[in-house]
Amino acid sequence: MHFTSEQRHDDGVLEREFTLGEIPGILWMPAVTSAPAPLILIGHPPLGLRRMYPRLAARARHYAAEYGFAAATVELPGSGERPLLPAVEQARASLRRALAAGEPVGDEIVDALVLPLVEQAVPEWQAALDACLSLPEVGGPVGYEGGVISIGIRLAVVEPRIAAANLFAGSFVPGAMFEEARRVTVPLQVLLQWDDEGNDRQAALNLFDALGSEEKTLHANMGGHTGVPHFELDAGARFFARHLK
Repeated sequence: MHFTSEQRHDDGVLEREFTLGEIPGILWMPAVTSAPAPLILIGHPPLGLRRMYPRLAARARHYAAEYGFAAATVELPGSGERPLLPAVEQARASLRRALAAGEPVGDEIVDALVLPLVEQAVPEWQAALDACLSLPEVGGPVGYEGGVISIGIRLAVVEPRIAAANLFAGSFVPGAMFEEARRVTVPLQVLLQWDDEGNDRQAALNLFDALGSEEKTLHANMGGHTGVPHFELDAGARFFARHLK
């Protein structure tokens, strides 16, 4: 982990940009830590860190300033300034054509769009987790939030250091991920926008039903993909406060 810049915000939160090999990322730290801060990994859709920065920073700074959490995010494969993934780009073009024609999105498109991203992104998130936990000011336990829900499911299954996850419905989910979902055991909170124009509501409900955790809560709100109520930010923070402190 190589830090490339840092700034102290008015709320006292320290924001540090870093690179992990060729992967850009950002780490936010609370102003004061009496002990190593619990860590939240903040996921995002594959739209690029710069485009997603306002939303990511708002969540991370709230968690750091109000609850004393460290928070980190990394650029996804094929996003931002990272090299494109040709197979994923081809699947994305097929998805756009199907949606524009009003045709159903086939399983082969969903698999080609999501599974390569999961296979590459999850080890990168684990490497970022290794790097963050090597810092003396950051400690466990660890939570994961948001982003592509299939990445969150895979991380919750394979990464024992993740103690809780706040997952966001709203992305396409390959059929194979439903079987992985049954192996998830950590406490979960799942956020669903009921009128999400890009999400199959029934598929999201089926996925929630498949998740194997004994403790899981569904937060469903009216509105589209970008209409998440502000109070869900505190709901997520309280969820992590119960499980990471």
